[in-house]
Amino acid sequence: MKKFSIYIIIGVLILSASCKKGFLDRYPQDAISPALFFKSEEDLTLYVNGLLSLPGTYAYLGDQSSDNMASTAALEIKNIMIGSPSSQNVNSGWDWGRLRNINYFLDNYNKATATQDVKDHYAGLARYYRASFYFGKISLFSDVPWYGHTLNPGDSALYKGRDSRAMVVDSIMADLLFAATHVRTTVPSGTPGVWAVKMLYARFALYEGTFRKYHPELNLQSTASRFLDTARAVTQDIISSGNFSIYNTGKPNQDYATLFNSQDLLPNKEVILANPYDANKSGSGNNNGTVFGDYEQSPSRDLIQTYLMRDGSRFTDIPGYDKMQFVQEFNLRDPRMQQTMAGPGFTRASDTKPYIQRLSKNFTGYHQLKGYTNTTDNIIAGSVDFPVYRYAEALLTFAEAKAELGTLTQTDLDQSVNLLRTRAGMPAMNLTISNTNPDLVQAAKYPDVIGAMKGVILEIRRERRVEFAMEGYRYDDLMRWHAGKLLEKTPEGMYFPGLGKYDLTGDGIEDIILIDKDQDIPTEDQKVKNSLGVTLLYYKAGNYGENVTVYLKNGTAGGTMVTETTKRQFIEPKFYYRPIPYTQVVLNPNLKQIFDWQ
Repeated sequence: MKKFSIYIIIGVLILSASCKKGFLDRYPQDAISPALFFKSEEDLTLYVNGLLSLPGTYAYLGDQSSDNMASTAALEIKNIMIGSPSSQNVNSGWDWGRLRNINYFLDNYNKATATQDVKDHYAGLARYYRASFYFGKISLFSDVPWYGHTLNPGDSALYKGRDSRAMVVDSIMADLLFAATHVRTTVPSGTPGVWAVKMLYARFALYEGTFRKYHPELNLQSTASRFLDTARAVTQDIISSGNFSIYNTGKPNQDYATLFNSQDLLPNKEVILANPYDANKSGSGNNNGTVFGDYEQSPSRDLIQTYLMRDGSRFTDIPGYDKMQFVQEFNLRDPRMQQTMAGPGFTRASDTKPYIQRLSKNFTGYHQLKGYTNTTDNIIAGSVDFPVYRYAEALLTFAEAKAELGTLTQTDLDQSVNLLRTRAGMPAMNLTISNTNPDLVQAAKYPDVIGAMKGVILEIRRERRVEFAMEGYRYDDLMRWHAGKLLEKTPEGMYFPGLGKYDLTGDGIEDIILIDKDQDIPTEDQKVKNSLGVTLLYYKAGNYGENVTVYLKNGTAGGTMVTETTKRQFIEPKFYYRPIPYTQVVLNPNLKQIFDWQ
């Protein structure tokens, strides 16, 4: 019974629309007459549920554009940094069809015969969707036209210029405030209720507050604290409600992973909103073939080095940490690391022996585990729910907002970040120690962070990176923190000191052998076996671009695995934004490019 209610609604929607081709795309035009359709609460439900759009399990690929991952995909930000970008070849994101669908509802919902609280609930959901839509536009373009009503051909507003970021953001905040005030608590499973609305409210407030604080080019720094205080207040409301808690059964080596391989997240009190999957009833969420292995992305060594040791000390404080090999660098680390990446000894359900990391050109050697379901049953793999909003985000948003405001206390940390540390079996974060002994590696990544709260802000950023790795948060975090320069560093992979035999499973027995690029891989009967009588896996090692199977930074002399060598340049502030596509500017000359885009 866990996932059926949302599917019933969607089924009704599809059946009702079956006589109208392209119903969801066409109803803002002539497919629905307001006088005939917007008559009852059922009509409002039907329309608003047609607007439902939730991220799914493919969101686990969302960190490809960040420093968390190496990727072979044609990523927009990577192409911008290595190419000659302009409005003629950077042209994504300028689509407005969804907004028209939302505004059409908001222009007509009051025609329904229903009580005001019912109409306000559905209007709140529509305004939540509009806020989410404009959040995406602001994060790409900053200043964009604000359209609060449906436009038709010939309307002069179609040719208006950009509205200021300040004006658009205030409109987003007004939508979110209305939604947070009027959307119901009890809603069908898999659809946003008031607490999901409040999570987006807090997420956007934190995004905008920190963006304004760390981006002087906007000339909005004096207004940053207003948004940070809203993020604090909204997350405090979520915390104080008592409706949510961190999932913790006292098993630090598996509780975190449970959130990402569960068949039913709906009763989980950490999950504020879930996208439910049931491969027997609807579309499958199985993306095992794209998460684990060599599909497009692989975790970066920089992410690996961010995790703390299990005792809370810094991995990067260990002498020679940058020369540690795979087995050693996974030893005694934050347990979330081996629940996010496959570590030594990991065994796939289809195997009887520990998995040996597969090495490949353009990849790092590390394998993503989060989002991968370790099963041979495709129905089970396709029925894993996706956590759209987690209570963990509320806690980290609360802590970050208070730290940025300069009001964070140890009690605040104990009620937020340290609940996540406890679940992971990690020591608590200490406010005084963090601020008196800031991590120099973190500080070098984020030179804009200054002041009395510098150390704890850096540690909260670490915690956020670790807790949300591979969930698609990292790129937006780097943008709002004014940390785009971190993307200039090409992601690297495992370290090998040179040619020879290596253990990758952690049992002390060699599993692979790296040979010189000029050697031939021997025939099977001539290959070396280890002490267990198992044939070693052979890889030819060399420099990037050579005819080998593994690229090493120093070729046959060893080094980290190299994924690419093209120099990257992140131009500030220009690359924090996108240009309006050239064709749109031609159609509407009132749209002007900003921040040196041409």
